[in-house]
Amino acid sequence: MKKILVPVDFSEHSDYALEVAANIAKKQNAEIVAVHMMGLSDAVLTRDESKEAFEAMFYMKLAEKRFAEFLDKDYLKDVTVTDAVHNYKIFSELNDVAREFGADLIIMGSHGSSGLKEVFVGSNTEKVVRTSEIPVLVIKHRHEYFNPEVGVFACDFLENSIGPYQRAQKMFEDLGIEMEMLYVNLAGDFRSTREIEKRILNFLKSAGEENPLETLNKVVQYNEYSVEAGIFGYSQVSNADIIALPTQGRQGLAHFFSGSIGEDVVNHSDLPVMTFKV
Repeated sequence: MKKILVPVDFSEHSDYALEVAANIAKKQNAEIVAVHMMGLSDAVLTRDESKEAFEAMFYMKLAEKRFAEFLDKDYLKDVTVTDAVHNYKIFSELNDVAREFGADLIIMGSHGSSGLKEVFVGSNTEKVVRTSEIPVLVIKHRHEYFNPEVGVFACDFLENSIGPYQRAQKMFEDLGIEMEMLYVNLAGDFRSTREIEKRILNFLKSAGEENPLETLNKVVQYNEYSVEAGIFGYSQVSNADIIALPTQGRQGLAHFFSGSIGEDVVNHSDLPVMTFKV
């Protein structure tokens, strides 16, 4: 991991994300790119009238001043931090910013406001998760020493989840996290143990596992009435520190997380949630 992108809105929640990024950056010898997405309209930034031009310059300078103050943190000592201010239009642009800087991971707080415009609330977190081509780690609380030991990767074990599974494996390995794999067997879409094992075994073979049968025995089947309840239930039982999910990109979350289920996991989980695009 070389670069970690952290969207900053000067709230305590982006502070939480920045502190987690600092923890990871120190362990991985990575850099942090802190980005403030301004809430100024196109009109303010493009019209030539002196008033609008002055206003745009004022807010830009204000953001830069606040940025310098916000980044003056003890936990950022010995970490290389690059700061940037971008005009906020739509949240899919964060993916463009990540690509521009060559970021390997986005870490963001899930709630907060910038003072100019609310930024990380509900649907905006989902938009970043849905549109990002690189993994997104969503942080809800302060983690002074972010050191997750056990992570749950939940998926449907269908072909389109192979890529996210492989990337999650690599990410967990880099971060020293033990991966536990989970399949939630729904009451309304119940499958026998034999059916599930056959699906998972084919998945593991396609994913290139050296010992698919051995890995199969490590996959947990958890019965519940909803995927969300299954993920939360098992995460609690296993004392997991982090949850990982595949995402379908712009089309919403993967079939296993049809509708808003996966986004509900991101929004409702007290644990950190990491997403990987299909």
